[in-house]
Amino acid sequence: MRVRFRLVLLLGVLAGVAVWSASATADPSIGPQICPGTETAISGTYGQLTLNGDYYVPSGETLTVQTYLSIAPGACLDAFTMGTVHVFHNINVYPGAILALGCTINSIGPDGSPCTGTTNDVVGGSILANQPLTMYLDGDTIWGSIKSYGGGPGPTFDPYINFPIKDNVVYGDINVANWEGAWFGVIRNTVYGSVSVKSNVGVAIGDFGTPDSNEVATNLIHGNLSCFGNNPAAQFGDSGGTPNTVFGRKLGECAGL
Repeated sequence: MRVRFRLVLLLGVLAGVAVWSASATADPSIGPQICPGTETAISGTYGQLTLNGDYYVPSGETLTVQTYLSIAPGACLDAFTMGTVHVFHNINVYPGAILALGCTINSIGPDGSPCTGTTNDVVGGSILANQPLTMYLDGDTIWGSIKSYGGGPGPTFDPYINFPIKDNVVYGDINVANWEGAWFGVIRNTVYGSVSVKSNVGVAIGDFGTPDSNEVATNLIHGNLSCFGNNPAAQFGDSGGTPNTVFGRKLGECAGL
């Protein structure tokens, strides 16, 4: 299915941390806007960075964070551009926040248009999300894990918000539980740990007129793949995907995937 979504932003102050507040007008040339408000350009090198507002990484520029990047409650980072992001340690995503990281030619923006190429965003640690509104992770290298618990707008079409994890290389695990929105999927990733998809809810209807969320397909997983309590149950849907290659065990709803 085409991945479409809309989004939001805000952030707190920590001592000794760079804190940015959005005010400038976004560059209209960057393509589909991810954040819901006016996006401010951000690039350059920071020790530790906490964002407050709606931000984007301009195409052709680089954002480097030498320790931790935090996206505060309600805040938004739009790196769904041809810019580059390097974070040496973890990215922390707080309640109601949005993280859009990476582009590939398979990426589809909220207006239906694709990325024009493939980026090389790298996270040296993990992406840790506590009740995010959503994340859009595409074509990234994650040296730790992707762990997300809760969040989303709830099981609704209004706003229509998706949570795609596609075409990444993850050296740890992928764990996503209790997210509720329009569509969620884990597709075409290489994962050196395990993948766990539990109790996620999606209301999207696919090309076949059937419930379409919780698509888990075409992944290469060196550990286990476990899927439990999702609504709808984990499936291929209309992704056009192929069975997952799993060197460990396939468990629960993903036993046949």
